[in-house]
Amino acid sequence: MNLTMADIMKLDVICDAQIKTAEDSLVDKEVEWVSVIETPVENFIRKNEFVLSSGIGCGHDTELFKEFVQDVVNSEASALGIATGRFVYDIPHEVVQLAEQNNFSIIEIPWDVRFSDIAQAVMKEISNLQQKERERSEQLQQQLLNLILQGRNLSELATFVEKEIKSPIVITDRMGKLKGKSRHFQRYELEWQKYIQNKILPQVSLELDNSHHPLHTKFQKINLDKRSVLQIQIINSTSQVQGYLFVLLNEGSFDIFLTNEVVNLLEHAVTASAFWFLRENAIQETEMRLRDDFIWNLAKGEIASRDEILSRSNSLGYDVTVPYVCIIGYPENLETLYKKNRTKHASYKAWHQSMIHYIKEEVLHAGYSVNRKTMLTYQKEELIIFLEVPNDRKNETVNNFLDLLERRLKNLLPGVVISWGIGEHHEGIMNFRDSFNDAQVALEIGRKQKGSGYRMNFIDTRMDRILLSLAKHSEIKGIITDTLGELVKYDEERNMDLIGTFIAYNRNQGNVSKTSRALNLHRQSLLYRLRKIETLTGLTLVDPDDLSLLDLSIKIWLIGFDNEKK
Repeated sequence: MNLTMADIMKLDVICDAQIKTAEDSLVDKEVEWVSVIETPVENFIRKNEFVLSSGIGCGHDTELFKEFVQDVVNSEASALGIATGRFVYDIPHEVVQLAEQNNFSIIEIPWDVRFSDIAQAVMKEISNLQQKERERSEQLQQQLLNLILQGRNLSELATFVEKEIKSPIVITDRMGKLKGKSRHFQRYELEWQKYIQNKILPQVSLELDNSHHPLHTKFQKINLDKRSVLQIQIINSTSQVQGYLFVLLNEGSFDIFLTNEVVNLLEHAVTASAFWFLRENAIQETEMRLRDDFIWNLAKGEIASRDEILSRSNSLGYDVTVPYVCIIGYPENLETLYKKNRTKHASYKAWHQSMIHYIKEEVLHAGYSVNRKTMLTYQKEELIIFLEVPNDRKNETVNNFLDLLERRLKNLLPGVVISWGIGEHHEGIMNFRDSFNDAQVALEIGRKQKGSGYRMNFIDTRMDRILLSLAKHSEIKGIITDTLGELVKYDEERNMDLIGTFIAYNRNQGNVSKTSRALNLHRQSLLYRLRKIETLTGLTLVDPDDLSLLDLSIKIWLIGFDNEKK
């Protein structure tokens, strides 16, 4: 809704004026202001002004008059009103011809019509239109907010905006995932997907001449093959980007498209979208807390009845009736990675939360990719995953899932090391705790036996579990302490690693040459160490019973006693 020169020519105050040139263009000439000026023009006229002049200083000289008119034309004024009767009696033919060549309107105003009356009448019309624009803008703003308050989705909001501005609308989250699209966007969807591919499109700052609207600083111009796109950030109250609103434009000038009405509507659409993201984030956070609590309670076996498990799982969208195994992941080096890049992040807590968020997203994506249901939570620095597995292909499914997850994490979060413990499937929805306990044991033994970044299946820990069970027996503890006490003390004081020497010796079946090569020791040095082991333990390495006792004692000490110390 814009005031034009054609509208102004209908005002009573100017009804006796005569249009001397470019009458047909009056309907296309917008008027935003009215001013009175005489020569020289310089930079005192801005675009879309209706300029009034008495011609003083140039009316007596045709060339000066032409220069004056040309300067007004160059300033992109809406039209020029000349008061005739004192300084200008007749507008020269050369000036009329110049104006016609530039499709510029010159209006001859009778001398007795006061400029102040014209200015007052024009400004009143501008004020009335601005008031109507404000009322219309407030109405649109309320309608958009009502859509969000009524629980409507972003596609309905996009369709509403499309209807007003006649251009398709797309709304995405900050990662480029489609959240809403207008009704007529469908015809462009294939073209859009070609470019978006889960990433925000390449951006070029949009430059608008003489633009002072605060929203213009948030506009980005994107050029596709046959189309231009306007991108606007959707920002929350903490200045974080939540998403983007895209307007698909046909060929043409941005200046023509981005009228004040359109800009205001887009501003309201962005505000309403920000409210939608705020509400959506709040819902998601609540759901995440409920899901985390449910899965954690399931893992710990703290849900008392089958009916309660089924009720809570159904309300959260989980199917607990299919077979699951528990997988526990332990990120080993997040704090180390943060310290290497701490200058780039505000705090470890915020950085850690974002890292865990990315890892959880990749876990869900991996489950979706292998077409298996997943339930996931992060508790006590551990990722607890329940993965759906076929009874006959448990290992294959788990390994495919973890292979895919680790490949994606390697690309997304290079340097992150995660150790994995894999439990067994236990029949019945009351037995999730058993699979969780299996995975916990597998993780602990795997980290101890293989180090960081490895996977350990619970089924492969049978010998280790036997040793752990023995380590808890008080009489066996006493035997191990008597056998290894002096040996452990000597290793701690002298840092000779006699225990490691015996393990290598036993692994090489008592072959001194192989053991010395494996340890990179001189033969005599190895023999000295072996004699020292016999002296400290009171056992002989040539006696099979003594050898077995020492081997068993060391294995139990490593897996049981060492864990207790930690």
